[in-house]
Amino acid sequence: MHVTLVHVQVKPERVDAFIEATRVNHEASIKEKGNRRFDVLQDATDPGKFILYEAYATAEDAKAHKDTLHYVKWREQVAMMMANPREGIQYQCLFPK
Repeated sequence: MHVTLVHVQVKPERVDAFIEATRVNHEASIKEKGNRRFDVLQDATDPGKFILYEAYATAEDAKAHKDTLHYVKWREQVAMMMANPREGIQYQCLFPK
């Protein structure tokens, strides 16, 4: 399984808009071929700090996600909401298989 943790810091005044845009992206992403998980996490002490946990069956499925209309729309919508550029770190999931 191919996992990406996307770290995002959102401007304080844009948190609600980011959450809504990300909810729409999440709902479409979990329907994609190869998607295993697409969790959106908000820091308990810093409401502008998020992690998107994206798990796909293969690296190819994860790459295909970036070509979807909902991802492209999300990326464009949230670009100006971020305090810093987002950072995606890729992992290979060992367990569960």
